[in-house]
Amino acid sequence: MTTTLITGANKGLGFETARQLVAPGHTVYAAARDAERGRRAAERIGARAIRIDVTDDASVAAAVKTIEEDGGLDVLVNNAGIEPRTADGGFVDPAGVTADDVRRVFETNVFGQVRMLHAFLPLLERSTAPVVVNLSSGLSLARELADPDSPTHFYPDLAYPASKAAVNMLTVQYAKAYPRIRINAVDPGFTATDLNHHAGTQTVAEGAEAIVRMARIGSDGPTGGLFAASGPLSW
Repeated sequence: MTTTLITGANKGLGFETARQLVAPGHTVYAAARDAERGRRAAERIGARAIRIDVTDDASVAAAVKTIEEDGGLDVLVNNAGIEPRTADGGFVDPAGVTADDVRRVFETNVFGQVRMLHAFLPLLERSTAPVVVNLSSGLSLARELADPDSPTHFYPDLAYPASKAAVNMLTVQYAKAYPRIRINAVDPGFTATDLNHHAGTQTVAEGAEAIVRMARIGSDGPTGGLFAASGPLSW
């Protein structure tokens, strides 16, 4: 069995991924920004609670120390992410989006993944079968957003799809740089979570399926790819 760390694991896809991995006996660190919420969520499923704010170097460094002292890490799931929405679940008109608005999304969705990888790659390299899963999205695919016949064509936000496109590129480049580590991105599909005000058409159990599957691949599995529940997707 493996030891897995999942960011943003106190609710939604992160929590469900943790639950599905704990069930067969994997050791799972369920990371959350809020220590108390993380503790309560971890207790519900038998995971280990750990505080991580992916935008904060100190919290990430402290988590590395804890996990290293506990025996190391095999799998990192970079799940934490944000999507800019208004209070009623809508979107800001592109004309009103500022550079600071985009930077705020990138701080979590992109720089947060870089921060986690930079910190945990030394631990992962010690594993016999290291794996990284980066949460991407179908909204990262420019060809789909540009296609009037695509279901995602309507999506108006600037920052979120741009951040997930950056995650795709990070995945490719890290996979090339670390060929012994299986590093892939996952599109979980349009899942009903707090992120989208529960507008998604899938349950969290359905959305987590591809994440769990890619978290459990072996050392002979694929790397540098984008995967959905249906299988590999072209960039």
